[in-house]
Amino acid sequence: MSIRRKSKTKPNGKKAPAEEKKHYMEPEYTKVRVMDFDLKDLVALPTKEIDLNEWLASNTTTFFNLINLQYSTISEFCTGDTCQAMTACNTIYYWYDERGKKTKCTAPQYVDLVMTFVQKLVTDEDIFPTKYGKDFPNSFESLVKKVCRYLFHVLAHIYWAHFKETVALELQGHLNTLFAHFIVFVREFNLVEPKETCIMDDLSEVLCAPLPPHTHNHVTER
Repeated sequence: MSIRRKSKTKPNGKKAPAEEKKHYMEPEYTKVRVMDFDLKDLVALPTKEIDLNEWLASNTTTFFNLINLQYSTISEFCTGDTCQAMTACNTIYYWYDERGKKTKCTAPQYVDLVMTFVQKLVTDEDIFPTKYGKDFPNSFESLVKKVCRYLFHVLAHIYWAHFKETVALELQGHLNTLFAHFIVFVREFNLVEPKETCIMDDLSEVLCAPLPPHTHNHVTER
């Protein structure tokens, strides 16, 4: 099972609807985070003694769990009626099965396919080994890149289609921090191609930049 590159056209050949105002880019929202330390230090391989694949496996699994959790907070608002396609900015993502058949899914269907696929990978001992001495497969890096690309799609959809609900739940600080952490991680290890993430470059530029000194950037826990 796999997911191919996005398409910027609908099945009928028309472009996706014109972009709406990006509420998530408003300064009152972008300044809200739940941490203020250097993300570059957080994602960097700690020491040369730590295996790179071990580090990638640990972080990828953590991001999968956190992004899955973040999506679950707004999942009741992401339905086949409200999100008839998996959209982000001017992009519509399609699902391709193992035979290469292209399917336009609703957003909840797409996210379910992604999470099911990733869950199967990260719990497979032959791909994400947890036992000492067991080697990672030769395909490990390429699989991690696939996982990160899929998880980016989910994050982008949350911002594009469900940011208002995220703000209503007072979880924008968590989402911003998770997004920034994820983007810095995939950039550090070249896990997602820039042409894939460019639709969110405006947000990445703001959120990945260090916050000004004395900026109040913590959200209130509920």
